[in-house]
Amino acid sequence: MDWLKLAQSRQDELLSELKQLIQIESVLDESNATEDAPFGPGPLEALQFMLKKGEEQGFITKNIDNVAGHIEMGQGEELIGLLCHVDVVPSGDAWTYPPFKGEINNGKLYGRGAIDDKGPTIAAWLAMKLVKDAGINLKKRVRIIIGTDEESGFRCVDRYFKKEEMPTIGFAPDADFPLINAEKGIALLDFSLNQQITREEQLVAFQSGRRSNMVPDVAKAIVQHVTSDLIEQYEEYLQKNSLQGSINKDGDKYIITVNGKSAHAMEPEKGVNAGVLLAKFLKDQLTTKASQQFVSFIVDVFDGDHFGTQLNLNHHDDMSGQTTLNPGVILFHHEKGAKVQVSLRYSVTYPFEEKITVAGKKVSDYGFALDVISNSSPHYVPEEDELVQTLLSVYRRYTNDLSKPLSTGGGTYARVMKKGVAFGMLFPGEPDVAHQADEFVVIDNLIKAAAIYAEAIVELAK
Repeated sequence: MDWLKLAQSRQDELLSELKQLIQIESVLDESNATEDAPFGPGPLEALQFMLKKGEEQGFITKNIDNVAGHIEMGQGEELIGLLCHVDVVPSGDAWTYPPFKGEINNGKLYGRGAIDDKGPTIAAWLAMKLVKDAGINLKKRVRIIIGTDEESGFRCVDRYFKKEEMPTIGFAPDADFPLINAEKGIALLDFSLNQQITREEQLVAFQSGRRSNMVPDVAKAIVQHVTSDLIEQYEEYLQKNSLQGSINKDGDKYIITVNGKSAHAMEPEKGVNAGVLLAKFLKDQLTTKASQQFVSFIVDVFDGDHFGTQLNLNHHDDMSGQTTLNPGVILFHHEKGAKVQVSLRYSVTYPFEEKITVAGKKVSDYGFALDVISNSSPHYVPEEDELVQTLLSVYRRYTNDLSKPLSTGGGTYARVMKKGVAFGMLFPGEPDVAHQADEFVVIDNLIKAAAIYAEAIVELAK
């Protein structure tokens, strides 16, 4: 069966459905969440869109509490899972193309979710249709399982698997080819300032970032009781470091902003953290106790170091690489307190409890306390496993790429399965633009991925 030729013949159908899905602004919206839409109207609409497509094509579909669902085909006791998600992170700023339109230019389709994870979801969906339409007799059931809260904690699949069976094996089309068999642990850490904040503090407010899993691209601070030449010093700082930002005087206060560059928290080195940039300037301007403690901690721990070296949180192993830290949300307010929320992506062999204990003692020297808000353990499937070898074999037929399996600091749905891996759909050499402005998917690669997924379904379920 020439799956690539079949996928190419249905390119218009694939792109039309992807555009429709991208046009749904499926960002977590807890302020408008209801019992019927637990994560807000956008994620629910995206889920309903996919399930309706499944119904229209004659698949078995099921909605689990409006947080997740599945589209199923095949017969048999064993179940193959393709775990996808249709929620997306906020669009952020600095887009050239509309983030929720699906505009096509020069062989690329642009939009939030194009590569994470709406594009891969639609590729997997086309693969399901190709296999069904080919009339191939499958000996196992195959489900696309669709989540709506992947970007904010996996609550969707947690609920789903309380009510539905766990796949025997499966994959998540939400990362890189050739295949990812090692996913780092992901912990959410809160570093909270112990010092009481009074209205007399020079730092009135500080805000940077909305999600711990994104590098903040904008930071804003309000300061008071500072030197009269603050504007000149800040403009010099911006010019010296080739940065974009602003400073304005509002009564007896100054409002300061700076722009960075967004990136996924699993690769913070690919972004420029606006919160760290702003703290770095303020460190030489602020002298009151809480203000100085706050910005000094940010600069000392996170400036120029994504590995947590200062707190002894750093660790490396061969199967999953470096541990990384992303200070994704930074807040300071005299009533709400001050904290730095960090996404810790730690190696498979990381001694978590030991490292956290040591770091807790070290942050106390800065006047901070460390709390673990959540923790998802690392996930690993050995390279010699039959699932890994089958998927690698399929991928290599289409690419002649003999690369070894990879590790990732990203967390995919593969980690919730008893035996699952991440399988595409970013090809080697492609830039990873997930969570960035002007996110895109290369159309030719989208079609090739659909063909790979179709053949993978047949190989796993035959």
